[in-house]
Amino acid sequence: MADNYLENKFDEFFGNGTRKVVKRVGHSLDELLTKNRSTRGYDKKFVVNEDMLRRIVAVNKKIASAKNQQVLRFRLVTKGREADIVNANIKMGAILPELHLPFPETEPEAFIIICTTAVETKMVDIDLGIAAQSMLLKAVDMGLNGLCIGAFNKKNIMTELHIDLEPVLILAIGKSIEKIQIVEIDETQSHAYYRENGIHYVPKIKDLILTSNF
Repeated sequence: MADNYLENKFDEFFGNGTRKVVKRVGHSLDELLTKNRSTRGYDKKFVVNEDMLRRIVAVNKKIASAKNQQVLRFRLVTKGREADIVNANIKMGAILPELHLPFPETEPEAFIIICTTAVETKMVDIDLGIAAQSMLLKAVDMGLNGLCIGAFNKKNIMTELHIDLEPVLILAIGKSIEKIQIVEIDETQSHAYYRENGIHYVPKIKDLILTSNF
């Protein structure tokens, strides 16, 4: 090791007693979390290809897994007949049934169908939550958005797409065309998302910290 190596490195970061500003590369976690909003309207001119979906799924090789069981598997669906099958067997926007979301010509055309090799248990659901959030954050990092879809016809999806494993969740992936805004609320206020003047509002409780009784 060269003489004064550590001293020189220290000076690079803290030269003359003042810490240098290191320019951030990419998004911060807070930025990704803020942009990661459930999206029900997509730009159909933007095509999400299989390589993009593979990059999103690849995060599962790096994330935590309960008991390291790693039982989740992923079926990729891109624009075409298979995407039409998925769209015919899913439901979105349950809290706003009068809107019949997604609006015509804004349907997602790429999906990640999350399946499990084991019977669904609490441990599998832990993995499912970690995987879904991690993949959606990766999608946002790539300039995309997505939606967790739990309301779908499991039997039809398995039969028509020739899937042998049990699907437990479907992620829609695409380029968002929606305007979505977080609204801070008190715990006693309605948690239901709503739309006004073309903006989709998502209530989030502003105080989640339990107070001490001591």
